[in-house]
Amino acid sequence: MKAKNNKKTTKKVVKKVEKKTKPLADVIFCIVNRGFTDLVMVAARKAGVTGGTVLHARGTGSTKFKNFYGISVTPEKEIVMMIVASDLTEKVMLAINEAAGLDTPGQGIAFALPVTDYVGTRR
Repeated sequence: MKAKNNKKTTKKVVKKVEKKTKPLADVIFCIVNRGFTDLVMVAARKAGVTGGTVLHARGTGSTKFKNFYGISVTPEKEIVMMIVASDLTEKVMLAINEAAGLDTPGQGIAFALPVTDYVGTRR
């Protein structure tokens, strides 16, 4: 059974989705080597962030660390998550990159995703 293509219905749905998904903020994720989250948070606070959450993680991307003298080694990582106003995102990410980016001992990467709604923090 073939569905009918109703252009009026499609336009209404698209408009409704676009309106609902306008980001109020962004969540920035920064993945760094273990022990470098303080560098991330100091830089983020200077750029206007009020706080963040740190999660412990293991890296899986690098194969050169898998075996070291016959011992299996997994690179330990930490992830810092911060919800920031959308107008601060670029400033915060540039500050994080300068303090703990790939060219630093923290070897961090950062990315941001839009947040359409949240509760539990001051806006």
